[in-house]
Amino acid sequence: MLKDGKIWIANTENGENVFLLPRMANRHGLVAGATGTGKTITLKVLAESFSDMGVPVFLADVKGDLSGMVQEGRDSEDMQKRIQKFGLAEAGFEYKRYPATFWDVFGKEGIPLRTTVSEMGPLLLGRVLGLNDLQKDILTIAFKIADDQGLLLVDTKDLKALLNYISENRNEFAATYGNVSPVSVAAIVRSIVALEMAGGEQFFFEPALDIKDWFKTDSEGKGMINILDSTSLINNGMLYSTFLLWMMSELFETLPEVGDPEKPKMVFFFDEAHLLFKDAPKTLLTKIEQVVKLIRSKGVGIYFITQSPKDIPDGVLAQLGNKIQHALRAYTPAEQKAVKAAAGSYRENPAFDTYETIMNLAKGDALVSVLDEEGVPTMVEIATILPPQSQMGTIDEDARDREVKSNLLYSRYQDSFDRDSAYEFLQRMALEEARSEEEARLQLEKEKAEAKAKAEAEKAEAKAEAAAAKAAEKEALAKAKAEAKEAEAKKKKASKFGKSVSSAIGTTVGREVGGNLGKTFGGSFGKKLGANVGSALGRGILGTFFK
Repeated sequence: MLKDGKIWIANTENGENVFLLPRMANRHGLVAGATGTGKTITLKVLAESFSDMGVPVFLADVKGDLSGMVQEGRDSEDMQKRIQKFGLAEAGFEYKRYPATFWDVFGKEGIPLRTTVSEMGPLLLGRVLGLNDLQKDILTIAFKIADDQGLLLVDTKDLKALLNYISENRNEFAATYGNVSPVSVAAIVRSIVALEMAGGEQFFFEPALDIKDWFKTDSEGKGMINILDSTSLINNGMLYSTFLLWMMSELFETLPEVGDPEKPKMVFFFDEAHLLFKDAPKTLLTKIEQVVKLIRSKGVGIYFITQSPKDIPDGVLAQLGNKIQHALRAYTPAEQKAVKAAAGSYRENPAFDTYETIMNLAKGDALVSVLDEEGVPTMVEIATILPPQSQMGTIDEDARDREVKSNLLYSRYQDSFDRDSAYEFLQRMALEEARSEEEARLQLEKEKAEAKAKAEAEKAEAKAEAAAAKAAEKEALAKAKAEAKEAEAKKKKASKFGKSVSSAIGTTVGREVGGNLGKTFGGSFGKKLGANVGSALGRGILGTFFK
């Protein structure tokens, strides 16, 4: 509730007002206390006051009991007693509703709240995936390769496709980025699948949240209260805490420097804050501490809601200037040590024992220390927190549904879309490579077929030539045989003719010669005998020449 331009959060035992100064509200704060001691009431009172001041607010609704802020508070006997006790009626207290936008990572109880893998980054994503140091290094390499090759990482299938691509081509990347183990890549992919099954697949999608949409006011100038339904998200503590860390980083990187404004530009309340720091590696703790330290100069206040101050690392706790400590119980030595640590974080008040007081505070009471005009923590006071002006508890499903669907941002974020990114690019590249390989295979098969056909043709041609040569040889041989036979025949014919001629000639010549000789020596008998003998001799002599 506002009073004199200041946030009136409580009254001391003496009835003095306890104020949180708007210009010191971006110095962050802590609301701590055991379960059931009044932390939620305190959170609501602060959130309502910031909204009345025109400051947008973010609330993580872990228990589901913050949705009642959209409806007016309900009067009761107990409320009337508190109104009278604080003198609220005279101060203008009234029941009223506050403008709120409901968000839900899973898109069931509010407008879908999404971001992209690229915007989350390897450090936070490695945490939500529960990766070891080696796997985180490989994830960082994957993001570097994506940047270098212009690959957009929007959703989890983009990241899985990139990791598999890197694993399959690890030899090509080794010289530039270092060795990438296929075993480690497989382990990262399994972690991504587990995250998808836990609902992370819906969180990493588009349209991604534009953080500027949280810096809104309604028509009356009240700051919009952005309520993230975390009743399901809290079941995955790692995803819940990583999401909150992402929001801090996003704000830090997006908002300009404004120094210390008269009032915050926005205030965040992180419930179950211990999850932010649980099992966080040193590098992440350093980043958180740096963001908390520097984001106040961007005009953003962060208020951690947790059970004990010991849940917050010392480096972060030291930067929380506004503290509201509800009761803590201490039944064991460890719990007593935690209470002593909580008591020791306050500027001591000599009027009471801080340690004993913390363990004996009534519900709704708290130890309060805020920053004064000079930024110095005030002396701790025992105070009773004011009642909220909006409805306590949750609202029914129909009322929530109306609130969600009547919001102007509903139409902007309700329907998701899957634009062209790393997954699609790598798929096309794989198809092109497969097509090229297929074309190369078909070309090779074609060349093989052509070579085979050519070889078969040459073989057939050679066979035909051999057959032709053999036929020609056979024909030549046959011709030669025919010619030889013909020559032999001619020879025989010539020999026979010669013999016949020679016989005739020899007979005639021999007869003439022999007859003349016989006649000379024997008269007519001699002539006849000589003729016969000469004839025989003539045939023999000439026959010798015509053989």
